[in-house]
Amino acid sequence: MRWGALAAVCLLSACASVERIELPGNVTTIEQALPPANSFTTSRPTPPARSNKNIAADFLDLHFALESGMQLPAFTRFETPVTVRLTGKPTPSMQSDLARLLTRLRREAGIDIRQVSEGQANITIEAVSQRDIHRILPNAACFVVPNSSSLEEYRRDRRKAKSSWTELRQRERLGIFIPYDVSPQEMRDCLHEELAQALGPLNDLYHLPDSVFNDDNIHTVLTGFDMLILRTAYAPELKTGMTREQVEAALPAVLSRLNLRGERLPVQPFTTTPRAWIDAINKTLGPGPGSPRQFRFAQKAAEIGQQQGWTDHRRAYPHYLMGRMTQFRDPAAALQQYQIALQFLNATPGTEVHRAHVTAQTASFALAQDQGPNVLPDLDKAIDVMTRAENASLLATLLLLKSEALMQAGQVQQARAVRLDSLGWARYGFGADVVVKSLAESRATRSAGNNIDG
Repeated sequence: MRWGALAAVCLLSACASVERIELPGNVTTIEQALPPANSFTTSRPTPPARSNKNIAADFLDLHFALESGMQLPAFTRFETPVTVRLTGKPTPSMQSDLARLLTRLRREAGIDIRQVSEGQANITIEAVSQRDIHRILPNAACFVVPNSSSLEEYRRDRRKAKSSWTELRQRERLGIFIPYDVSPQEMRDCLHEELAQALGPLNDLYHLPDSVFNDDNIHTVLTGFDMLILRTAYAPELKTGMTREQVEAALPAVLSRLNLRGERLPVQPFTTTPRAWIDAINKTLGPGPGSPRQFRFAQKAAEIGQQQGWTDHRRAYPHYLMGRMTQFRDPAAALQQYQIALQFLNATPGTEVHRAHVTAQTASFALAQDQGPNVLPDLDKAIDVMTRAENASLLATLLLLKSEALMQAGQVQQARAVRLDSLGWARYGFGADVVVKSLAESRATRSAGNNIDG
């Protein structure tokens, strides 16, 4: 496997969504040869490793502002047991992943939440098509809104005050809209992020290294930090209508009771993320493989991070994005960007998931130079991290890279077993359509190569 193929695999693993594709004529034959889709069964979230004073500041910023920066005047949550209903055209995997998530929310966040099959629910999750979502919000993978129980109701009332988060004073009825025509993992990721926002924080903070409440999409399922934030939001000491000052006064006692470990950890200094950096990152993350304009915005974000004196994951992130954008046209320059990102990540505790993302990229460079045996330890470490993080798409990519590394090490039988395992995770992470198409294209490539060689 050469650099072009390896880079293509890594790029696919970082896609937030995959468009519907034209399947080959022999789809049935190929699908029958595929292993069944793998799925995660046991969650192993890592407890937050920050001071309660830091977490209290994060809690306030998460609950009293929107992503736009607009401030919210009052704290809101559900004040009654929460009911959830799944409507539209949900897939079997969406239902099973929702059941797992509700179990986690009850066990880890202490929220009284259950699924109902009929009647009005506090939270309605409607499974709709990507096209229907993009007709309303062209850049959204999924979204949550107040005071609507269907996409049609939101479409009709979206410009009314009832649909504004800034006008919301109590949570009674919310709607979540998730596409059914994407990979199982993308549906699950949407469930985690949107249901968490329906229950709690409406803001995202780039300085959080261990949370889905962060637009960098490094974490795909609710983390130990996220569950603590939700458990805190539903603590009896808090209630809907409290001001920021009232919540701030109550938080020390709440967090001391819920997170004793955080009482013993030192307070870490941090700087807020400037709007200029957020805007530059948002413009970097546009569609496509990366235009010169997008690359310039990534450079701008890197410069702002340097000016801020950051040494954390925010300093690394623009370099990771620049590596992604240049890996096809200038692999050497891309590798340099990844190495810069790793310098900051290796010096920042709690960034194991970030490092695993970079490993998926740097390992492909080593494999292209037949250095597979040298990267096996790094791949094994990243595979363990991604298994814990429940990221099937990146796990499938890492396993595929490990299979190639094992082939280069002469361990053919083990390489084949690892590759088979990667296909099972790829079916969940990317969707069967994408896996079938990739296999069909690789078979066609091998066939053409055999014809040329003959």
